[in-house]
Amino acid sequence: MGLSLCVAAPAMAQDALPAGTPTAPDNSRAFGIEPYLGITGAYHSFDRTSEFGTNPVNGRMNGWLVGGVAGINIPLGPVFVGVEGNASKGFNDIDWEYGVRGRGGFRAGDTGMIYASAGYQWVNGKTDRGFADNKDWIYGVGVEVGPKDIGLGGITGEAGPRLRFQAETYDFDSIRPSVGVIFHF
Repeated sequence: MGLSLCVAAPAMAQDALPAGTPTAPDNSRAFGIEPYLGITGAYHSFDRTSEFGTNPVNGRMNGWLVGGVAGINIPLGPVFVGVEGNASKGFNDIDWEYGVRGRGGFRAGDTGMIYASAGYQWVNGKTDRGFADNKDWIYGVGVEVGPKDIGLGGITGEAGPRLRFQAETYDFDSIRPSVGVIFHF
């Protein structure tokens, strides 16, 4: 009987969890895979002493970014781990940024998440502005706030969009605050 419950459980919809199934704080399955996609906006400002150096005409490297993220989270009860890829089109001194990172943290409230991340980031500077391409480690912290946490639970339920607020640093030589909308499936 226990084996049949384990085999049948993955085929059931998230909304109709069998009695006794472990759940996370947002009443979703406590264990599984949660894919997501999102769109973000950021401003990346590098220190004058970073590996990008300082251009005598344009000063230090910086720029606005518009990008996308895709990843999966693996909930483990009240905590989660995951992996995420990103690509961003830059403006000002940055042409493109792209990378991959792992992340882990805590599920908070009904639909929120608090996390830390670490990974590898490629940054393509605009050569016509005097900046080269480089790659290095990137570290960050962030929060995601879902609809129930801001009083909109009746509109979207437990799944759906979440607001993301994140701050990252490229090898401790920059600051990259960002905001985005993440769509969980």
